[in-house]
Amino acid sequence: MQGILERLAAGPVIGDGGFVFELEKRGYVKAGPWTPESVIENPEAVRQLHREFLRAGSDVMQAFTFYASEDKLVNRGNKAGVKLGVEAINRAAAELAAEVAAEGDALVLGGLSQCPSYLSGKPKAEVQAEFKKQIDVFVDTGMDFLLCEYFEHIEEMEWAVEESKRSGLPVAASMCIGPEGDLHGITAAECAVRMARAGADIVGVNCHFDPFVSLEAMKLMKEGLDKAGLHPYLFVQPLAFMTPDAQKQGFIDLPEFPFALEPRICTRFDMHRFAREAYELGIRYIGGCCGFQPYHIRAVAEELAEERGRKPEGSEKHIPWAGGLFMHTKPWVRARASRQYWENIKPAGGRPFCPALSCPDNWGVTKGDAILKQQAEETSAEHIKEMQELQAAKK
Repeated sequence: MQGILERLAAGPVIGDGGFVFELEKRGYVKAGPWTPESVIENPEAVRQLHREFLRAGSDVMQAFTFYASEDKLVNRGNKAGVKLGVEAINRAAAELAAEVAAEGDALVLGGLSQCPSYLSGKPKAEVQAEFKKQIDVFVDTGMDFLLCEYFEHIEEMEWAVEESKRSGLPVAASMCIGPEGDLHGITAAECAVRMARAGADIVGVNCHFDPFVSLEAMKLMKEGLDKAGLHPYLFVQPLAFMTPDAQKQGFIDLPEFPFALEPRICTRFDMHRFAREAYELGIRYIGGCCGFQPYHIRAVAEELAEERGRKPEGSEKHIPWAGGLFMHTKPWVRARASRQYWENIKPAGGRPFCPALSCPDNWGVTKGDAILKQQAEETSAEHIKEMQELQAAKK
């Protein structure tokens, strides 16, 4: 089986979609900590979602290890790190992903993400020690490559890439930033250059912003890499929620986060456009993050079917742009069986008196701020009241 770098050299690679939000909606992940203990508690739910993405056209099964560093698993009263442990959770996630990948022609990766130790101001050695606990499991379980994803600060990303490179595996790196750059004011272009110089073989962005805002960030990254004479493969896995009104910290600042984002969901036709624009920009690893469901990935795979030389198995019951609408009973629905109709539709939100855009919560806090620091105790009612008073004062 070809490795990730060989596959990228041959053509586009389709990633998978979002696990955290989808499994929360299905009742298997707790919103707030967003940690993946469901890989042990409800493995069949995780296995099924992997299979849905594989059938939709994903070439990579990403182990569900988001926020699975030990410090995150014990942060703010979370008992997962004590009851189950970092090693067990990461191992179970890796094994589930590998099991489903073997059912098709898919690769498997282990992922790292930002951790409370960095936000708490701990030194490099301690932060990298948190990453190593996960990396050791990924190496032992035979992951094909590693992904450092969902980092808001380029410094922490560099630390993660450096530790990942010691594994000897290919390393991808994606920051959860938009065109404005990281939370310390480092530009998107400079972030890309620093990821590549730290050793990342694949560089890009994921999460926090919609497909088209993410592509604007990728344009800046590509320009920076070209100017520096660096040419890693490019990577993008955005949200499936539209975020034109989100600012520097993305969708987590939007008041709809995380329980009222459904009106913002992208259509499958948005994903056709996204896949084509990403490919034409030179991006070869194209997938999705929060909100991306299997039908979104199927749209990406269908749009790039010619470049990939195949359609996904999930297209068996689906005709791109028309489905089976030409068989529909109602003539006005049959009339919608065309690419032109769906490519140009502007879906209505359907909610009277709702604003078209939101005013984000821009608190401006980042690494070192007291309210971000890791703590073992559960969040108190007094703390929540304090946060609510701060929120009211900022309106």
